[in-house]
Amino acid sequence: MKARFQYRFYPTTQQRQSLAQLFGCVRVVWNDALTQSKSGNYPGYNTLSKSLTLSKKTEERAWLNDVSSVPLQQSLKQLDVAYKNYFDSLKGKRKGKKVGQPRFKKKTNSQSATFVKSGFSIKGESVYLAKIGNVSPIWSRQLPSNPSCVTAIKDCANRYFLSFVVEINSDIVEAKNHSIGIDLGIKTFAVMSDGR
Repeated sequence: MKARFQYRFYPTTQQRQSLAQLFGCVRVVWNDALTQSKSGNYPGYNTLSKSLTLSKKTEERAWLNDVSSVPLQQSLKQLDVAYKNYFDSLKGKRKGKKVGQPRFKKKTNSQSATFVKSGFSIKGESVYLAKIGNVSPIWSRQLPSNPSCVTAIKDCANRYFLSFVVEINSDIVEAKNHSIGIDLGIKTFAVMSDGR
């Protein structure tokens, strides 16, 4: 079973600039891919990934090369999952409430960038993020296992967090008392008066 563990961190001024650049690039890649997807049938992850590679070679998008390619690819994978959930929801294959089409990302919303194993590592108390450097989260608790990915997040209040995805064992606990309680609700309220 997968679980998320989130920790706050305080980046340096240089890291804030690098993260702002990365968040902007991730947002542009998502929005470019979404624009391409809305112009016709959804092309799929492989086609979008090839388009990203070609766009990085153009003068207009050459600045995408200044950040790690790992979060950019992850942005396309997340869009692919969003479209899969949307299509499954339309066909009734997905349980729960209906899922809408993926939306464009805005600069004013919470920002994030996801690194998989090739883009981050944990060394002692610090976490290395590709092309960002070492950041030191406040470890409020230990990670139960090695994380498969980490997402750097900047929320609307300008706070920074690292959110790790880890595999955990779900412990099945036997019920000690097998009785069942049923809540029938309340039909009337008892009102007491002291005569005043």
